[in-house]
Amino acid sequence: MASRIDTKSRILDAAEKLFAERGFSETSLRLITSKAEVNLASVNYHFGSKKELIRAVLARYLDVFMPQATDELKALRASSDNIPLQQIFSVLVNPLLQLNRLRPEGTALFLQLLGRGYIESQGHLRWFITTHYGEHQQYFVDAVSASAPEIPKAEMFWRLHFTLGTIMFTMASADALMEIAAADFNEQNDIEAVIRRVIPYMTAGVKASSLGVDK
Repeated sequence: MASRIDTKSRILDAAEKLFAERGFSETSLRLITSKAEVNLASVNYHFGSKKELIRAVLARYLDVFMPQATDELKALRASSDNIPLQQIFSVLVNPLLQLNRLRPEGTALFLQLLGRGYIESQGHLRWFITTHYGEHQQYFVDAVSASAPEIPKAEMFWRLHFTLGTIMFTMASADALMEIAAADFNEQNDIEAVIRRVIPYMTAGVKASSLGVDK
């Protein structure tokens, strides 16, 4: 039993690193098995397919992050009927940082993997997240909408996806951004600092009064 668990963990560990670095489409099962030092039969035995492996990699993070984020949001909303949007975004920081305890550099890895899922049009992954974590997703959307009731639902859809794109791009290039900030401005940042820096920007984008669209 222990060896089976170890094999499964090695596959997941190897897969998440390769998926984050190369993307889902460019990472073959052969590459994963080589890095994990297992045979292809082991992948088929534990996961059945590459799609199921992708979902399992994300589930390790989502199973931890989603409930914690929802609990933090519920506690925040219970304290007041009028929560500023920036505070709603900020409450997600600690659940994100907790992922570093789950895996080394877990916060950055999770956001990079999530971004890959959207960039590479992994429809099955979006279906998986909606099906298994839809209640948590909807609670977050409802909390954001309650903080910005003046934004129509259709427009909120776009703005939240622009927000997601912003955080994904930022996390994908976080190491380079921190190096540039250190070299050019003598700033020392970590992942938490980067996330907290981007929150006011995302808040302003979601709350912007003008659509800026010609009709």
